[in-house]
Amino acid sequence: MATYAIGDIQGCFASFQQLLDRISFAPKTDKLWLVGDLVNRGPNSLATLRFIKNLGPSVCLVLGNHDLLLLAVAEGIATLRPKDTIHDVLGADDRPELINWLRHQPLHHREGSFLMVHAGILPQWTIEEASALAREVETILTGPDYRTFLQALFHGPTSQWGPSLKGLERLVSIARVLTRLRTCTPTGEMSNFSGPPDEAPAGFTPWFRMPHQRNVSETIITGHWAALGLHMEPQHLAIDSGCVWGRQLTAVRLEDRVVFQVGSADRPRRD
Repeated sequence: MATYAIGDIQGCFASFQQLLDRISFAPKTDKLWLVGDLVNRGPNSLATLRFIKNLGPSVCLVLGNHDLLLLAVAEGIATLRPKDTIHDVLGADDRPELINWLRHQPLHHREGSFLMVHAGILPQWTIEEASALAREVETILTGPDYRTFLQALFHGPTSQWGPSLKGLERLVSIARVLTRLRTCTPTGEMSNFSGPPDEAPAGFTPWFRMPHQRNVSETIITGHWAALGLHMEPQHLAIDSGCVWGRQLTAVRLEDRVVFQVGSADRPRRD
C-alpha cells in the first residue's frame, strides 16, 4: 500500500492517466491525495472529474480555486472567462451529480503527520487552527446556504484575514487563504502575486519561508503555485509543477518522498 500526493491536474486527463501508469496505481490498495484544481485550463475537465469521482475511497482531495470557480459558474454566480475550459462539465448530462459531489469535498485533509490544502496557511496559524478554520468553510459549503457563500466569495469584499472577522467576510477570508495564498507579510497580508518567488513584491515573502511560523508540527502539502514548481522541504511539499503549462505532472509517494513525474501529454496553455 502506498499514498501518492499529486499536483494540480487542471483537466489534463491524459497526463493524469500516464502518471497513474507510471506509479502503477492500484485502487484497491493505494491511495491518491489530490491537492486541488482538478479542473480548468486543461482540455478534459469532465473526464477528470468522472474518473476521480469513480475512484471512491481510493482518493482524498481538497478543493482549489478553480474547483470553487466551477461551483460558482454552475450556480450562475460567476461567469466564464475566455481562458476557462470547463464547458464540458457544464454541458454534461451528469452535471448535477458531479457538481454536488464536488461541493461536498473538503478544503483540507489531515492525516498522520501531513496536512494537505490547495495553496497554504498563514504563518500565524497553527495546524489545529488551520484545520478548524477550514471546517468552518466546509460546513457552509456543504450546507443549504452554500450559494450565499459562493456569492460572497466571488462578489463580496476580499478582506485580509483577522481573527475578529465575522460571518461571510470571515469565511471568504479563510477560503481565500486556503485556495489562493502564495506570498504574504509577517502579519498575514496576502498579495495577488503569482510569479517566481524571487520576484515577489517588496515586503512579501513566500508563506512557507516566513520566520516564526506556528505550523511546523506537520508537513504541509500544497499545489497552486506553478511558478514555484516542485519544491520539497522537511515541512513542506509544493507539488504543482505546471502540467497545464506544458511542464510536468508530479506525484510524491508520502511514505518515502520518492518523486514520480510525467511530461505534459495534453495541449499546454499559452496564456
